[in-house]
Amino acid sequence: MIRRIFEKSIPNSICKLPKVEEAWSADLQTLEGHSDWVWTAVFSPDGRLVASSSDDKTIKLWDAATGALQETLEGHLDSVRTVVFSPDGKLVASGSDDETVKLWDVATGTLQYTLQGHSDAVRTVAFSPDGKLVASGSGDKMVKLWDATTGTLQQTLEGHSHWVRSVVFSPDGRLAVATNSGVAI
Repeated sequence: MIRRIFEKSIPNSICKLPKVEEAWSADLQTLEGHSDWVWTAVFSPDGRLVASSSDDKTIKLWDAATGALQETLEGHLDSVRTVVFSPDGKLVASGSDDETVKLWDVATGTLQYTLQGHSDAVRTVAFSPDGKLVASGSGDKMVKLWDATTGTLQQTLEGHSHWVRSVVFSPDGRLAVATNSGVAI
């Protein structure tokens, strides 16, 4: 269908297109197990696992090759909006409407830390490139920086006029960018 829609936009330098089966499906696997809406799905750095977060208050870890459920991480009291792997793939950070960030050990599925300090839903989490910091953004219009090895709050960044939609670190880990309503601060 996409090929038909954009057929007239194909450059003249492309002479022969690969054959596409009429009943072809890009769906390789369906990961089933959450009992409510899924908010986020991410691959581990090595591509072996997929983590998903849901309104069912859980994070699920799946084998990316087989689709088999490996672990269900339970402990949040409300919807889990976001999940991310640490750069080494050993930890998962999750953010929830329960106003917390949780850090989980991937190998054992155990909760390492519950990071408390936001006064509204946590919408986004990110690890620094070295894995030492976790940034969380919330409906409380703040970004908080946490020590990933101790769970302690390092800094609170204020100045947003609306809830924080996303946060990301620069490749060298020295800067963080957070957005709200499409505006970066």
